[in-house]
Amino acid sequence: MSMQRTKPPFRADHVGSLLRPAALKEAREKRARREISADALKAVEDREIEGIIKKQEAVGLQSITDGEFRRSWWNLDFLWGLDGTESYTMETGTPFAGVMTRNEGVRVNGKLGFSNHRMLEHFKFLKAHTTRTPKMMIPAPSALYGRPVAPPIDKAVYPTLDKLFDDLGQAYKKAVRAFYDAGCRYLQFDEVPIAMLCDQQYRQRMKDRGNDPDYLAAVYGELINTAISDIPPDMTFTMHLCRGNFRSTFMGTGGYEAVQEVLFNNIKVHGYFMEYDTERAGGFEPLRALPKGDKQVVLGIVTSKSGVLEKKDAVKRRIEEATKYVALDQLCLSPQCGFASTEEGNVLTEDEQWAKLRMIVEVAAEVWGE
Repeated sequence: MSMQRTKPPFRADHVGSLLRPAALKEAREKRARREISADALKAVEDREIEGIIKKQEAVGLQSITDGEFRRSWWNLDFLWGLDGTESYTMETGTPFAGVMTRNEGVRVNGKLGFSNHRMLEHFKFLKAHTTRTPKMMIPAPSALYGRPVAPPIDKAVYPTLDKLFDDLGQAYKKAVRAFYDAGCRYLQFDEVPIAMLCDQQYRQRMKDRGNDPDYLAAVYGELINTAISDIPPDMTFTMHLCRGNFRSTFMGTGGYEAVQEVLFNNIKVHGYFMEYDTERAGGFEPLRALPKGDKQVVLGIVTSKSGVLEKKDAVKRRIEEATKYVALDQLCLSPQCGFASTEEGNVLTEDEQWAKLRMIVEVAAEVWGE
């Protein structure tokens, strides 16, 4: 009997970002040096995006993304497009395991809002070039405040966090509606701070900053609920949980127990992309808290941080292990994260990336039926 899904998330799915081809990297570098025009860069982006759309379709994926090819960061490119924010140079980058990111950040210098955003046009291009389900990914609202280095906030505009979070939720609500109006029916929030609240060192860092970690988890969850509070019934909304992904490194560790109540019982999304490629994410036991019904958990068993291709039987055993806590018909399969959360990308080849995505499609067909 087939248990395949005709709506997202699909049994074989993916988080979204893909390794940038050499031609795209070269064009972006030339643009940074002002050697080519913005139009010339866009032409390269358009061509390369059309190419990876065809590759996703060829490996059998039903959800199709633009690979985030027009972005430098998974988060900052979107946040910089909100009203009331601007980019700035931080004193230091964000620390990952053994490596530091570029020192670019976002600060709040005015009233937060959403008027328009260039990513709406990015989505329209994607939608116009695939007959399958185009998927858009944007950072969760928590991405503005939850970075290890706190964003500078103009105290004259926001003397307290409560008002900032109120405006942030409303800005995201307008953004979600704008993507719907642009034709998006599959939207994903990339949620790092909630997943990072599973990490004891990060929780302590938030306490040192004057924040209550449990309060933050609740607030971040309500921000998501506000953002999706008026989506029409034909829109699917998922969230991706990640403990950091930069050049194949990570930021945090810890099982989902610390946030399982907020995740599964408070947040009103349709599905959860959950990092599960290493022991850093803990066991499947928290999945017991998933309500029975149509909510889906997309198991991120296949790592995007390494080019080593997992054995199909090993992936199937992990799926079977998860079914001790949640029904098989509420599970899907994907990589644990994107392959290039920033334009630098993870440490694997494009061929290795496509081999993993192809294998995920094949395993899903074997586990859930053609």
